Amino acid sequence: MHYLLLIVGFILLIKGADFFVEGSSSIAKMLKIPSMIVGLTIVAMGTSAPEAAVSISATMSGSNDMAVGNIVGSCILNLMLIAGICAVVKPISVDKSILKSDFPVSILAAVLLLIVCIGNNLIVTRIEGIIIFLLFAAYIVFTVVRALRYRKNAVNTDEIRTLSLPKTIIFTILGAAAIVCGGQMTVESAKSIASSLGVSEHLIGLTVVALGTSLPELVTSIVASRKGESDMALGNVIGSNIFNILFILGMTAAIKPVKVDIFSVYDSAVLVGMSIMVFIFAFTRKRLGRLEGSLMLLTYSVYTGYIIVR
Repeated sequence: MHYLLLIVGFILLIKGADFFVEGSSSIAKMLKIPSMIVGLTIVAMGTSAPEAAVSISATMSGSNDMAVGNIVGSCILNLMLIAGICAVVKPISVDKSILKSDFPVSILAAVLLLIVCIGNNLIVTRIEGIIIFLLFAAYIVFTVVRALRYRKNAVNTDEIRTLSLPKTIIFTILGAAAIVCGGQMTVESAKSIASSLGVSEHLIGLTVVALGTSLPELVTSIVASRKGESDMALGNVIGSNIFNILFILGMTAAIKPVKVDIFSVYDSAVLVGMSIMVFIFAFTRKRLGRLEGSLMLLTYSVYTGYIIVR
């Protein structure tokens, strides 16, 4: 029953995110907001909504290990597994703007995660959460300003499907409700599974829950890569990691201080190392080829084996 509830929770999270993005995008179209801005804000937040729902629900229910484990696990999975699969499917050409701004920001966000995990007796305080969230807001402002500067390259808003007003309201509300319910269901069922298997909630958060909440990014990136939009695939991964750390950790800690397990410190350090490794791969040749993708997948497999043994 717990496994069934976990699957139902994942379905609610993913479909809820789809509904929320479609409803929110329709509202943006009605308000004549450019689609690039919608993609960089509403859609990006929508694909990170499952992680946000799980981490906030876990913190509120006292499962701090799962909250932080889900954030770190999702970032590592996005970077190594999803980007690795995309590179193996089709080599990824890396846009210069990602190397100059977004990728360095994601590395700095990972370093910040490690710093706040280490400080204050392994507790991310409410003040730190607010500061992290403000950094997220600053990044969004920077991203929107940059997007407006290159607005001539943006996709026209006519490509966004406009729903009727009643449908828009229903999609947005139902999507948000499904995300919240799916998050709570996922946390409770994952806790029960961890207990029955005799493993830590941190491990479940790093693996099963991280994979389930990263499904939107996985599907989006693989589809984009197969269609030849490889830069979009990498951009989705990098953007999601920035959202996961700055938005989700900031929001979670601002609501309630988060106690961090010592293993989260180790995993955060691993995330920093992996981020630098992939950045070097991307920077040296301005692309991620099948060799680099294979090395990323191998590294992720070794890391997964390590945390299971640990």
